[in-house]
Amino acid sequence: MTTAAVAGYDGVDVLADHSLLLAIPAFLPAFALVGVVVFIAVRDRRAGDDDTESTEENDT
Repeated sequence: MTTAAVAGYDGVDVLADHSLLLAIPAFLPAFALVGVVVFIAVRDRRAGDDDTESTEENDT
């Protein structure tokens, strides 16, 4: 059985039927970048909350 028979059309060659597997390398850097940005934002937000509380206590 050839790939054309699997596709169901004569004269059709299926070169890649695993498009999700081919798309993973394109999305992986984007997810990594989002993860780094979220990590930095959460870390800075926690550090910012601690700093504002200590300055408010010093003002009174």
